Amino acid sequence: MSQISETPRVLFPLPTERLLWEHLVPAGTHWSGLMRRGSALRISDLEGGANCAVIFFNPEEKIERYNMPDTLKAQHTAMLTQGHCLYSDMGRIFCSIIGDSVGWHDPICGVSDAAQAREKYGESHYQHARNAMVRNGRDSLLIELAKHGLGKRDLGPTVNFFSKVTADEEGRLVFDPRHSPAGGAVDLRFEMTTLVVLSTAPHPLDPAPTYAPKPVLLTAWHAAEALPDDYCRNFCAENQRGFINTERYNLS
Repeated sequence: MSQISETPRVLFPLPTERLLWEHLVPAGTHWSGLMRRGSALRISDLEGGANCAVIFFNPEEKIERYNMPDTLKAQHTAMLTQGHCLYSDMGRIFCSIIGDSVGWHDPICGVSDAAQAREKYGESHYQHARNAMVRNGRDSLLIELAKHGLGKRDLGPTVNFFSKVTADEEGRLVFDPRHSPAGGAVDLRFEMTTLVVLSTAPHPLDPAPTYAPKPVLLTAWHAAEALPDDYCRNFCAENQRGFINTERYNLS
């Protein structure tokens, strides 16, 4: 059974003496970068209602990437929050969710594409709208992937931080537009060096009739090592094995 009901929803104060950098990702744009083993990243929803779609790769061997099915089945969950780990397809842990004030993040629905955005928001081009043009998640991620020698075949499932999607009694997916408050944040501790690729385009199930993406703030710092009594390590037996796999890889 999932341990979600026992999971705290807390954020620890940022360790100002160990801060590395901070970066604002504007609404409807994209970003990518390396997070080194032993670092942590806070993603903050500045205005409320953000969607931050993220995928993860091993920069040393990019064929190793985030595996959504293994992440969910190993931890007996259909959502992500504090205590959960994000697994690669090699059974290793890219990062652990060590803090979360929002309490629910969607790992299932993926990102919007150009056809969906055009149908929902209408045509929009840079020549006319400039930076207010409509951007979709798929194309945004592909732009960032290309910077690292990756392409369409490498675009897989995402974690949609700050978005909550549930199923109703008939099995239809329902998006909660009031889920993430202004100032909500999630903290990721990286257990191995990881290439992070993200988009702030709206969630594909967001029912808003107008295009209104929101920005996120990235804050990185040096994190403490995951000790034997670490909450994420001991969240479930599979996580304990995942940490062992990752630590052995880091020794090589």
